[in-house]
Amino acid sequence: MLESIFGIFENINGWMIGRSLGEIFLIYMVVYVVLRIMQGTSGTSILRGLAFIIVLITIGVLFFVRKLQLFTIDWLITEFVPVFIIPIIILFQPEFRRALLRLGQNPVFSMFLKSEQQEMTYEIIQAVEYLSKNKIGALIAIERDVGLGNFVETGTKLHADVSHDLINTIFWPGSPLHDGAVIIQEQKISAAGCLLPLTDKTELSRNLGTRHRAGIGLTEETDAIVIIVSEETGTISTGFKGILNQGMDEKGLKKILDELFTERFSVAKSARAR
Repeated sequence: MLESIFGIFENINGWMIGRSLGEIFLIYMVVYVVLRIMQGTSGTSILRGLAFIIVLITIGVLFFVRKLQLFTIDWLITEFVPVFIIPIIILFQPEFRRALLRLGQNPVFSMFLKSEQQEMTYEIIQAVEYLSKNKIGALIAIERDVGLGNFVETGTKLHADVSHDLINTIFWPGSPLHDGAVIIQEQKISAAGCLLPLTDKTELSRNLGTRHRAGIGLTEETDAIVIIVSEETGTISTGFKGILNQGMDEKGLKKILDELFTERFSVAKSARAR
């Protein structure tokens, strides 16, 4: 087996290396263009995961399986995979999508290309920390699977990149949009000054204002996650599925946002409303 492996490298010449480099560059350009087109969507991470799997299969088949004459494995890959890959993807589409999404968000990929989701998380945390420090009230809603289009229509549409400067400007006291909610969809600030439904819960603390009640109200009707900054105390809270988690810090907020983007957010990890 070792002789076969050494033989692979002995048969490599300059022309083969040049052709391989050219093919790699061509593939790189195609992937780069596709990533640019898909920038700002969760499809970016999915594409990375899929590309990683394709590369592994290609390397496995061309450079190891066939060179080492592992005929059974070669037959399984070339005959079984093409026939059953589409039915498998259809049957296990949700699980397949989550797996690719998590693979695409693996820290290994961060060494080569910083995730747009990481950038958005950073921008949100930067904004929330500033708002909290200066006791500026804020309400941010992040869409998950259930669409928030109806609530976007109640505000001013922006469709802008998520940045801490923009968020801070929106919620600055006196700003025309500071009283409503900011809604984030597909890693974009879709709208600001949006109206959200108030919760009917009577057990919520009387110290909680309209922003908290509106945020919880939205999470009761959708699977969105909300981030709330108290204007009176500067306290940071998050809401999900009608449950409020108060007194968040930077580390806790980042953990929740990371779980959200990898579709692993769990109600069990949130504290019940006080």
